[in-house]
Amino acid sequence: MKILAIESSCDEFAAAVVEDGTRVLAETIYSQIDLHKVFGGIVPEIAARSHVEVAIPVVEECLVKLGSANSGDFDIWNEIDAIAAVNRPGLSGSLLIGTLTARTLALLKNKPIYAIDHMEGHVYASWLSDSNRIKFPILALVVSGGHTQIMLFRSHADYEAIGETQDDAIGEVFDKVAKVLGLPYPGGPSISEAAERGDPEKYQLPIPKCANPLNFSFSGLKTAVLRAVQTEIGVDHTFPSFELAARLNAFQRDDFAASFQSTAVKILTETMKRAVDQYGAETILLAGGVAANKELRNQLQEVFGDKMIIPELRYCTDNAAMIGSRAYFLSQYAKPDNPLDLEIGVN
Repeated sequence: MKILAIESSCDEFAAAVVEDGTRVLAETIYSQIDLHKVFGGIVPEIAARSHVEVAIPVVEECLVKLGSANSGDFDIWNEIDAIAAVNRPGLSGSLLIGTLTARTLALLKNKPIYAIDHMEGHVYASWLSDSNRIKFPILALVVSGGHTQIMLFRSHADYEAIGETQDDAIGEVFDKVAKVLGLPYPGGPSISEAAERGDPEKYQLPIPKCANPLNFSFSGLKTAVLRAVQTEIGVDHTFPSFELAARLNAFQRDDFAASFQSTAVKILTETMKRAVDQYGAETILLAGGVAANKELRNQLQEVFGDKMIIPELRYCTDNAAMIGSRAYFLSQYAKPDNPLDLEIGVN
């Protein structure tokens, strides 16, 4: 079964054709990082307008790649069995452009359509990398700019979130800490790079406690970094946070990055260990944009060994191939959506 998938939940517009949930036949992605970098974060209106401009060209390029990979003269749409699009969660304007594109194509080409949850899609990135080793039950640590949660999958059709952040998502905190330290957006890669030069033991940062030991809280860690920087340069809490970076030298910046990253990774790893102890799992997955963090990947691999499956770096960040994978397995037990009724949900 070949599925044309569209992902547009945030600042990338992507299309991919995925066969049987595990094989990527063609893919195209347009990233807007350069558009938003000047603002230090994503501007929703700019993201939506850019999606309008690139939606059709990205889909067409993906289909051209699929055609180029096949020999002979044939109608490319005869190769497509279904269409999938992310309809939740994400930026409303961005989601709207992607779902409207998918709905229109489904109607024009008379193809079934499946609405996909973006976070579930991230989990299925692992099926693109190492599907033969994945066995249920599965525990997945999903870490991104908008979400941080632990999901328990008993099967493709039976799953639930057993832990989640009570405030900020870890990816958002990486961005905000990077801003305090004067590191460029996006914060994940810039902090990771600076941390390689720093001392992770230089600054002692707190490990938050939650009533549910499988939940996360990162707001306090973010504030602790801010207060530690203020103390280090000798100012109080009234000093403007956007002026702090200019007072830090390169060694302090790298040490703060390393100390923050070390603490964040420890929180994620320790919480995941508690989840495994409580629920057990045949397979443990890492998913989401923060899954690209080298220190997190190394620590989880060290703790969980052969049970740990980590997707390729290119499938950690937002992409359409993971959406196509999730759509295939969803199609095995769920009916398609009505393209005339398909709505978006931002939560």
